[in-house]
Amino acid sequence: MKIDLSNELQIRSYQSTDDRDLVKYANNRKIWKNLRDIFPHPYTEEDANFWLSHVLNQNPEVNFAIASDTELIGGVGVVLQQDIHRCGGEIGYWLGEPFWGRGIMTEVVQKFSRYALTTFDLVRLFAGVFENNLASVRVLEKAGYSFEGISRKSVIKDGHILDMHNYALIREA
Repeated sequence: MKIDLSNELQIRSYQSTDDRDLVKYANNRKIWKNLRDIFPHPYTEEDANFWLSHVLNQNPEVNFAIASDTELIGGVGVVLQQDIHRCGGEIGYWLGEPFWGRGIMTEVVQKFSRYALTTFDLVRLFAGVFENNLASVRVLEKAGYSFEGISRKSVIKDGHILDMHNYALIREA
């Protein structure tokens, strides 16, 4: 899969050669602080190899690299929901710190959301954002997601109990 972005970037399938770039950009405490604990820190070569062995064999393909022509700079994906929630998916994303503040992630979330809604025949995409991650709140709002509410004191990250701000994008029929 490949979705072209501006600035010669793209959302694309992961490649086995992405391991060095994963370690280079994902091994960052500032990124880890805003993601679930399943995203490791420190992020080692073993973590990158484990992740790549997982995503290169996934079916359906739901996790993708954000990349230039020469390197991976982030990731985006969707967790497809099950059972009565099967019309929805949870979007997740991260971007290497040198690329923050350039509008890249807003474009990624906009284009990937359209892709996910149509490809997986979803009605709803949602994201939960830690209360202190204002940059991600701005990304979701600029990408057309609506604020749905706050789950008070519902997550623990780095020893702190935090509120989760909930956002969703609904595909209108």
